[in-house]
Amino acid sequence: MAAHFGVEASEISSSETLPETGLLVPDTPLIIPNRLGETTPNVQIMPDSEVVYSPSAMDFDIDSYVTKAGGYLGATYREYLVSTGWNNGAQVVQRIAIDNSINPRLLLALIEYESGWVNGQPSNLAQGDYPLGYVDFNYHGLLHQMMWAVQELSNGYYGWRGGTLTELTFPDGTIVRLSPELNAGTVAIQYFFSKTRNFMEWAQAIDPNVGFPALYARMFGDAWARAQAVEPLFPPGLTQPPLNLPFLIGQLWNLTGGPHGAWIAQDEYQKPLPNPLAALDFAPGADKGGCVPSDSWIVASAAGQVVRSTSGVVVLDLDGDGHEQTGWNLLYLHVATEGRAPLGAWLDAGDLVGHPSCEPPGGIATGTHLHFARKYNGEWVLADGPLPFTLSGWVAHAGKKPYEGTLTKGDKTVIARSEVSAETKIIRTADE
Repeated sequence: MAAHFGVEASEISSSETLPETGLLVPDTPLIIPNRLGETTPNVQIMPDSEVVYSPSAMDFDIDSYVTKAGGYLGATYREYLVSTGWNNGAQVVQRIAIDNSINPRLLLALIEYESGWVNGQPSNLAQGDYPLGYVDFNYHGLLHQMMWAVQELSNGYYGWRGGTLTELTFPDGTIVRLSPELNAGTVAIQYFFSKTRNFMEWAQAIDPNVGFPALYARMFGDAWARAQAVEPLFPPGLTQPPLNLPFLIGQLWNLTGGPHGAWIAQDEYQKPLPNPLAALDFAPGADKGGCVPSDSWIVASAAGQVVRSTSGVVVLDLDGDGHEQTGWNLLYLHVATEGRAPLGAWLDAGDLVGHPSCEPPGGIATGTHLHFARKYNGEWVLADGPLPFTLSGWVAHAGKKPYEGTLTKGDKTVIARSEVSAETKIIRTADE
């Protein structure tokens, strides 16, 4: 909040008692000095729940929608992916949406706005090759275009959430301060369009009456009405449930990655996403490094149902309703195929999830490890935020760069490093 308004936290006051940690209750009155000059429009144009893969989108059928629309995306487009072979347009959108926890409605609307693929046909070569408007050969084709879009949407959404983003920089170098009255969903849209448009074109794109928000409403109805049923995504009083370190008692592991991107590069993806900084990496103790088979076990940090179990991935749904768009969910990446917990299984805390590996997703993995992150109501939870990643009492802290950071417990500190050492070692004890 202080970063949004350009003040010190100590300058914010209230007639009510404010919590020192955790989340502010919505509609809490705050007194904040008004020091900002000109900013972006303060009109909120997109709910948070329409940007992340939230409860309001869990029953949305991408294939049915694009097939009925009858455009290029649903009727014609195919893309070959190394891990799954040929995929139609709906399958590519679904993969990006579920992997990155981005709302599929938003992805479809952006594709339609930039290239007309959903309801019609691309009208020129650029729209055919770059359906989200970012002309760069490294991001050629639908999957890579959506990965670029996810990167920019996440930079806006989670940068605003974490207080690290306060302004937009346009391609011509113009810099505009973001209005402090905006929500994260609106900032995500404003940020996205600032990457490909100068100020006047950007202003038209975000115009609620004639720009992207108007198209979104024509395609999917009243987003704010849907939001009323599920927001705030982080309800008042939300706390992380007790979570154990994700390995067996007495086993030696290493903290090899501090807070970094929640979803990482896969074989078809170009780059790891820097935002949101929601994940931690753990590597088992081993005689040699690299991608070697491991006998060590990853375990369930809490009880839950396995709602996704596929190439390298296990998602554990802690509320057991069968949907990873609702409540707390734990994402385990680089889980080996052999021994991996099956889809639908109920795991109690401490039950076996699988073995760490280098298996996809994660084409950039150079050593056997576990990549571990949390979601709540479809939103990635920052590892070093108001709800810090806490495992067996060990609390995560971010470093100056992604992958740097520590875990602390009392007077004990474990330091994240890619090269294991005495400082990276962590052992779960019986009392944790």
